[in-house]
Amino acid sequence: MINAIPPGLVFIFGALLIPFIKNKTLKSAYLIIIPVVSFINLIHIPEGSNFLVSFLEYNLVFAKVDRLSLIFGYAFHLISVIAIIYSMHVKDDLQHVAGFVYGGAALGVTFAGDLFSLFVFWEMLTVGSVFLIWTRKTKKSLDSGFRYALYHVIGGLVLLTGILLHVYSTGSIEFKYIGLGNGDLGSYLIFLGFGLNCAWPLLHPWLSDAYPEATITGVIFLSAFTTKTAVYVLARAYPGESILIWIGAIMTTFPIFYAVIENDLRRVLAYSLINQVGFMVCGIGIGTHLAINGAVSHAFNDIIFKALLFMSVGAVMYRTGKVNATDLGGLYKSMPLTCLFCIIGAASISAFPLFSGFVSKSMVMSAASMGGMSIVWFMLLFASAGVFHHAGIKIPFFTFFSHDSGIRTKEAPLNMLIAMGIAAFLCIFIGSFPNYSVYQLLPYTDVVYHPYTGFHVMAQTELLFFSALAFTLLILAGIYPSEIRAINLDFDFIYRKGTKLLVSAFTRIASGIAIFLDYIFIRLLPAKFAAFSKRPISILVEVYRKIEGKKSSVSGPEPELTTVIPAGVSVVFAIGFLFILAFGFTMLFK
Repeated sequence: MINAIPPGLVFIFGALLIPFIKNKTLKSAYLIIIPVVSFINLIHIPEGSNFLVSFLEYNLVFAKVDRLSLIFGYAFHLISVIAIIYSMHVKDDLQHVAGFVYGGAALGVTFAGDLFSLFVFWEMLTVGSVFLIWTRKTKKSLDSGFRYALYHVIGGLVLLTGILLHVYSTGSIEFKYIGLGNGDLGSYLIFLGFGLNCAWPLLHPWLSDAYPEATITGVIFLSAFTTKTAVYVLARAYPGESILIWIGAIMTTFPIFYAVIENDLRRVLAYSLINQVGFMVCGIGIGTHLAINGAVSHAFNDIIFKALLFMSVGAVMYRTGKVNATDLGGLYKSMPLTCLFCIIGAASISAFPLFSGFVSKSMVMSAASMGGMSIVWFMLLFASAGVFHHAGIKIPFFTFFSHDSGIRTKEAPLNMLIAMGIAAFLCIFIGSFPNYSVYQLLPYTDVVYHPYTGFHVMAQTELLFFSALAFTLLILAGIYPSEIRAINLDFDFIYRKGTKLLVSAFTRIASGIAIFLDYIFIRLLPAKFAAFSKRPISILVEVYRKIEGKKSSVSGPEPELTTVIPAGVSVVFAIGFLFILAFGFTMLFK
């Protein structure tokens, strides 16, 4: 037990007081104080400490601190400060509350030392993030928010089932290395639950569907937390799983094709986010100390430069109300600082030398090369060239250059410029001075890696310049996919339409059964019993005669049954019919 507060709880409880602060200046100060206090609290928790709470027969661990959790904790605090500064102009308290609950849940997952507390914070991620989508208050954001929630509720149920099976199998709730080697069904379900939040191939459409519909400020939080917590838990529980190498490699490649043809610039960045997470997943799958350090450092860097790109596009959207490439262009004249910050973010994600992505991305690629994974290395190389096309060139080119849209507007608000300036400075500082920045905080201290060798610098520079040349030639030749207003179909089209067909098929089957039961129990049987109750003896005799037929051997006339039936007999038969009918329905729907 330690004398400190779990970092996630500082965010969550701090968020509850936001609506009660009415003074604008005081509220702005309070919003900054929350992550600052939480960070001070975090650095006073000694490495190796555990915050234990006894619950039933288990010890819940809300603050397990080691080098892996610390670097993610630092990144989440840092991006929270940047995102809060960027959103200072927002007057909607719900956005601020949702952002802090979301950030607190991400910290809760990061420092969870047991599977039960991890699951609680994991589900809080969904609660906080979905409100950042809904608070945009458009029909599209409402619909995509519901789809987002449905995805993550299903993923949460898969994760919970896996946790329960794993605890039953092992008898322990400790969150540590799990792996897939033991053949435990629970470990596979936990793996799948983590994978959904990581936006694995075929499970990814929730990200490209929901993130572009979030609020301008909310998407900064979204880009930082959900996928990065998934990267963290995979690094904690499944390092070295070879299947992750191929999952990650595929993640780096397929989003490129969607991003190149996408018109909505925030959707381009959403696909780019999947692409970058693929590098992290691949590094975790390789599993060497160099690869894990590369994956973790790339997660840290991606949190910053992807937020910078979302912030620059968000600033343009805030000033112009437009986000499609076909509607923008020529804005470098009106928003020069935002343009500069966007270019820095583009250079970082493209892994230009002296920018943050260069070091971390090359660590993952070097780990693949050292492991003799030629195909994977070529896939990562292709992805590096592709990300330069869709994020490094497309975003700044079509937003600020390209054709002149004729839009003349103001520069971004001061708070947005400050937030983008901080992120841009970090992108350059981390890339230029790797030995004095985040790379001192990585999990494995035994790794010695020198990114700025002549070979690395020349190889990456050649790759980027030839990619730029290819883009230029494609544009001049008119071959590059033109920016058009269109709806691009992703894999979710299959199961959206498939689900509709499935529901339609089951509806028709159920409707047919209902019609059949209606005919039998509501129309046919009541009519038959009603007719029978009027002259039961006569009908029984008629039935008997039909069964036996006319027998020539029978001598003499048959007795006439013309006796008048008492009314009470009809009542008895009617009551009996009602009893049988009621009993039948009871047994049918029991």
